[in-house]
Amino acid sequence: MKFTPRHTGLVLAVASLAALTAACNKPAEKADAAKTDAAAAQAGKDGAKAIPGLATEKEQVSYMIGMDMARSLEQVKDEIDLDTLNKALKASLAGEKPLLDEKQAGEIREAFAKKLQQKRIDKMIADAKKNLEDGEKFLAENSKKPGVVTTASGLQYQVITEGKGPKPTVNDVVTAHYKGTLLDGKTFDSSYDRGEPANFPLSQMVPGWQEGIPLMPVGSKYRFWIPSKLAYGEQGAGPIGPNATIVFEVELLDIVKPGAGK
Repeated sequence: MKFTPRHTGLVLAVASLAALTAACNKPAEKADAAKTDAAAAQAGKDGAKAIPGLATEKEQVSYMIGMDMARSLEQVKDEIDLDTLNKALKASLAGEKPLLDEKQAGEIREAFAKKLQQKRIDKMIADAKKNLEDGEKFLAENSKKPGVVTTASGLQYQVITEGKGPKPTVNDVVTAHYKGTLLDGKTFDSSYDRGEPANFPLSQMVPGWQEGIPLMPVGSKYRFWIPSKLAYGEQGAGPIGPNATIVFEVELLDIVKPGAGK
């Protein structure tokens, strides 16, 4: 682009402003540098490592405690007013008279615990209903896909690789690599991630495994879609919600012989 006198004037104005800003910032930069040096010196006296924004050991410890408190309060963060929480902390640590006596605090604590329990129950009921509906819809559509077999119990499976070894019984212990996911694809457990296969007594596994793994010859890899009634049911387990349908890819490596490894 060709510069006109108007453009030249603009460039000179910007250049002048930049020079002025740089000149004005020099004292501030020196002040910031001085603060940084002072913080580093103080941190050295305290025996603390220099951390930006946390100059002293006391600040670092305080921030660490704040992080721990935040983690412990994560599940109830929407119920908390931070200003009031800070007010209580400051008053208590300063030895001031609290706004609540012990009886009042106990009554509030009990009522709040009941409220949280009811919220968890309501959420569990809602999640169970949704998970069951989502699972039934998914399995109905999945059953129409090529290669998907649905058993009388409702278990669905697909052969990825068919092995040539023997098939285990429900009373056997098997060695397998596996990956378990939710319907949204989120992994909740994986022997692959741990870098080694696992041994399982089939009689102690969920009904979906007790039925599905004996279908596999050793050396096979199957994919299983397990409805909640054959998995963890209404209670769920950890990241597996109530009435959740789960998916497993299982690579059956071996049947463990009795006494092996002893």
